[in-house]
Amino acid sequence: MGLFTKEIAIDLGTANTIIIYNDKVVVDEPSIVAIERSSGKIIAVGKKAQMMHGKTHENIKTVRPLRGGVIADFQAAEHMIREMIKMIEIRKSWFPPALKMVICIPSGITEVEERAVKDSAEQAGAKEVKLIHEPMAAAIGIGIDVLEPVGNMVIDIGGGTSEIAVIALGGIVNNKSIRIAGDEFNTDIEEYMRKQHNINIGERTAERIKIEVGAAIADIENPPANYAVHGRDLLTGIPKEVIVNHAEIAHCLDKSVSKIEAAVLNALEMTPPELASDIYETGIYLTGGGALLRGLDKRLHLKTKLKVHVAEDPLRAVARGTGIALKNFDKFTFLIK
Repeated sequence: MGLFTKEIAIDLGTANTIIIYNDKVVVDEPSIVAIERSSGKIIAVGKKAQMMHGKTHENIKTVRPLRGGVIADFQAAEHMIREMIKMIEIRKSWFPPALKMVICIPSGITEVEERAVKDSAEQAGAKEVKLIHEPMAAAIGIGIDVLEPVGNMVIDIGGGTSEIAVIALGGIVNNKSIRIAGDEFNTDIEEYMRKQHNINIGERTAERIKIEVGAAIADIENPPANYAVHGRDLLTGIPKEVIVNHAEIAHCLDKSVSKIEAAVLNALEMTPPELASDIYETGIYLTGGGALLRGLDKRLHLKTKLKVHVAEDPLRAVARGTGIALKNFDKFTFLIK
């Protein structure tokens, strides 16, 4: 039966969807779909749809099926999963293989939202769907032995949610899931540019600013060069250019980063004392795209006085962990729902 069953691991993220097949990342695309309004036909998925985002005419709409880590548009999500699975070269046989999937979900998700993820995957052709929580997958992905009786704290800052979890003995001891992450940072940047510089920018430009000059604190080593932002002047309506630096962006993201800090402190307060002493030894692990925000590790270190480690290739840590859990299905049986 192995010939007819294909196992794939999916990190279904608010910003990016990553698919692992045969231990390799085969798909890494933005979670976005372009749809023709008149016929409801899917025009593009992933990078192609991302390029259309914010630039469409009235007959095309771009949809991000996931918001805050959960499915907001069921149909678009199903189309997106199906199209991304088609990108893997596994459907070339006479009989389409039965798909066994492990999909990553936020730890603060409700049962209804969990059901929506399963249904979307089943509609897209999965015969068997298992779910794993993001912080657990992130911990496995960065090489932590989650089955040991040792406490580890993982903070996964994605596009829609920030997941903070204390993991020991193959389970999540306590977790805090807040809907403040990459998307919220983008909104903060858009608002700041509007209020401070009288310039209107789109979501994609805000994302670019965050990547180029985003920072959590003004005092960082090797600060990035200033970045030229193009947008529409709110007073004249004419396109214009504004130069921004990392200190400005650190100031505008301050409120959101403070909320993440508060959630980390809250999770540490709820940690049993024995595990707290382990965390003092091991420190905190940062994963997800938000871990790339300059100076975030330093800021969390100043707040908690604990060691803060940024994972190697933090963007793919969750996907890697999901792939490992899929491969060692028997070993991680109790991790996966």
